This record gives sequence, C-alpha cells and structure tokens, in this order.
Amino acid sequence: MPTHPPKLARIFGSYLLVTCALLCLAPAATGQQPGESTRPRRVHQTGGEVLDADEVVRVETELIPVDVVVTDAAGRSVRGLRPEDFKLFEDGAERPVSFFDVGRKSDPSRPLAVVFALDTSGSMTAEEMGRLRSAMGAFAERLAARPCVFAVMSFDTNVKRLQGLTNDRRKVERAFERLEHEEGGLSTHAYDAVDDAVRLLTRDAPRERGGRPTKRAVIVITDGFPVGDTVAPRTVIERANAAGVSVYTVTMPSFSLLTGGAPVPTILDVSGLASLTGGRNVYATGDSYDELFRSLAEEVTSSYVLAFYPSEGKRYDGRFHAVRVEGPPALTVRQGRAGYVAAAR
Repeated sequence: MPTHPPKLARIFGSYLLVTCALLCLAPAATGQQPGESTRPRRVHQTGGEVLDADEVVRVETELIPVDVVVTDAAGRSVRGLRPEDFKLFEDGAERPVSFFDVGRKSDPSRPLAVVFALDTSGSMTAEEMGRLRSAMGAFAERLAARPCVFAVMSFDTNVKRLQGLTNDRRKVERAFERLEHEEGGLSTHAYDAVDDAVRLLTRDAPRERGGRPTKRAVIVITDGFPVGDTVAPRTVIERANAAGVSVYTVTMPSFSLLTGGAPVPTILDVSGLASLTGGRNVYATGDSYDELFRSLAEEVTSSYVLAFYPSEGKRYDGRFHAVRVEGPPALTVRQGRAGYVAAAR
C-alpha cells in the first residue's frame, strides 16, 4: 500500500502540533466541552447497509461496574489482589465495593467483546498490513478458550464495518484478508472509528453474559495522527467511559520515519484516548507484531471488576458523577471509566 505525500505532510504538521501540545494541559487537546453537540455521522457497512450513529449513550445506574488494571513498577500486571486492597470513590466520597470479580488465566469464563479498527488511509504500508494480519490472528488465538466475539472495522476518510461481532474465527480471518485490499483515502478518522466501535459494542455486546460482566475493548491500529474527524476526542472518551469500553492504541513504525525511529507521543496519546478509558498506548517495532498483540491479549483479560451502588440521591439525577479507584501503594491503577451519567427520571 503506497504512502501518499499529502498525508505525510499533514502528519508532519500534526507532529509539530503535538510538540506544542505537550507544553500545555492535555485536556486542551480534546477541544470539545462536555455536553457540546457533534454533527451526526453515518457509518458504512460492507454490503451496503448504512447505520445511523448519533444516539446518546447513557447507562442505567443500579450497579456501576469499573474495570481496573493494576501494574507494578516494571509494567507487569498484578494479580491476586482482594476487594479490601481497593478504595472506590464517587464524587470524592468513598463508596463500598458491592461486587468484585477477577480476570484470571486459570478462569477463562469472563466474556470478551473486541473491535479491531485499522487505519487504511495510505500511510500504512502493505508490509505492515501483512504483519498485522498475522498479529491479530495471534491475538484471537490467545483468547480462543474464552467466550469471545470480534468485529473488524477500517477507517480512512470513511469508517467501514467489515465484520460485525462474531465468534466465527473464519469470518474474522476473511475480514483481515479484505483489509489488505482496502483502497486508502487521505484522511484518518481515528476518533470517528472509535466512536462507531463504541456504539457497536453498546448495541451488540451485552454488559454481561451468564452472570459475568463483559470486557469490552477497542484496539486501534494507526499512525497516531488523526485527520478530519467529525467527533471531538473528549466526546469519544466520555462515550467510551459511559459504555465501559477500554481503548488500546497501537502506533505503527511508519510514523517513526519522521522521528528518526524514536517513539514520541502522538495526538492520540496527548488526547488521553487510551489512558482515560483504562487502555494503553503501545508502539509496534521490529519484523513481527505477534508478541505485542499476545501481550495486549494478556492485558485485556487481566483486569479486575469493581462495582458499586450510587448514592441514593444521585441514581436518577441525569448528571455526570466522577469515579476514582485507588489501589495498594507503589502500584499503578488504570481504571476503565472516569465516571458515569445517571439516568434521568
């Protein structure tokens, strides 16, 4: 897949903007204020179906689940923690943990729903796409023992759904094959793609299956420099938090050609898309991405789930309420949502 000079020029310009943004507060990169409306968009699905994508995501508030990943100083996942190792706060006031669940290697019963969203804008090389196909297969293989469903999207100027959520690995593999033949545009609507993926998960991946909470995640593979999005980063982050969706971003090596091979924060990093939804930013390097995606599969399934009942006066007030989780000292806690919007009566 050829690299388009106009796209590279925009990437380089965006790189300069990132350098400036790092000197400012990260929230400034999100642009949109809470509650600000965005232009409705339409999502194209392979086969001709067109999906409306302008509904508002809200959650019922009888029980609020929060996915939490805990790592040590070396970045390794920490297992074996108990409910009493955590403190949970709603709007600054501590709340009792009413539900606690642990993702364990030895307990593959937690359901998982993952959307792969791949950048086909032209800056991704054909060689990278081939390696990614193998790596995403390794990711799915790692999770074969779990009740998993996968969907596949591509994005450039438009967002396309190549495969809806399915547990049929052959359908997922065929969608990966089609990705290598996608004709790329010059824009990179990464935030639009995540927004569409969140909506897909909200609509088609139930919050729980068989009494176990569903882990919902989006894995975005891109050069890290979105161009032309119609939805603001802050809006996407809010919707992901409301839906309990964690976003993981994989930045491809094609970007490092502009930086002498050294990974630096991209626009996606600065916006907090991954960190504010409980996900993680990673950089693909070397001749194989299989191990990177196996590591992502391990992290996606190693989270704790804490849940609490909101305060009586907040359950149906229609407002946003902040949620914060603290873990043991010297450990890093990443939570999958910053808060919730209560249903309005």
